[in-house]
Amino acid sequence: MKEIILCSAIWYKNLPLIKEGLANQNPKNVDRGIVFCGHRHPHCMYSMIAITGKRSVEPEVGEYVQGFLTNKNRFVDRKEGAIIAFDAQQIKEEKQTLYSEDLY
Repeated sequence: MKEIILCSAIWYKNLPLIKEGLANQNPKNVDRGIVFCGHRHPHCMYSMIAITGKRSVEPEVGEYVQGFLTNKNRFVDRKEGAIIAFDAQQIKEEKQTLYSEDLY
């Protein structure tokens, strides 16, 4: 099965989990923190803000990476996302950085 981009995602690496046993629900290549998914990146930010009450800035939430979730349950950054989307014919032109607006 060819890997494709499913949706926008943001990996908040330093957000603590209250129930650590649920960590295995994160994408398989995420070893800490939590990943929020959404149609576009602002939807991911909104979910995180609504749940934690924190702003999506590094002083409040620590390190984070904007990227995408794939159909193989992997979190990928914007650069790898661009490669996957082009190879899967989700975008017509090669790009260095993928944005959700490029997909839909």
